[in-house]
Amino acid sequence: MPELGTSEMGTPETGISGFGAFTSKLIGLSLLAAGALLSGSNIAHADAIDGDWCSETGGRRIAIEGPSVTTPKGVRMQGSYSRHAFAFIMPPVEIDAGAPVEMRLQGESRVRVSIGGGEPQIWRRCPAGIS
Repeated sequence: MPELGTSEMGTPETGISGFGAFTSKLIGLSLLAAGALLSGSNIAHADAIDGDWCSETGGRRIAIEGPSVTTPKGVRMQGSYSRHAFAFIMPPVEIDAGAPVEMRLQGESRVRVSIGGGEPQIWRRCPAGIS
């Protein structure tokens, strides 16, 4: 019979049960950290102009991803980006061709859009499933 604290091979025990507890804690902490990172990205997105924006009238949509914008007719181009604002010139294929567009975040789900010299409009984040 082996001595207390040694295995049948006569070597000191490595505390396998302790290792299992450590591994479980490590995995749990890793999952907690991953969850925090993923939920943090949603929070950051909500406080940034990035995303899909839909007009309240006319069915227009503009998608912003960093310095890239996709216009209502699907033209992908670059604009002037900051976390809470975006600006670009409407491309030739759009209704407002050549007009400067200025967008300023007004909260998590609203953006103020000025196209050319027109009256500013409030656009909202597009509902899920509209892209």
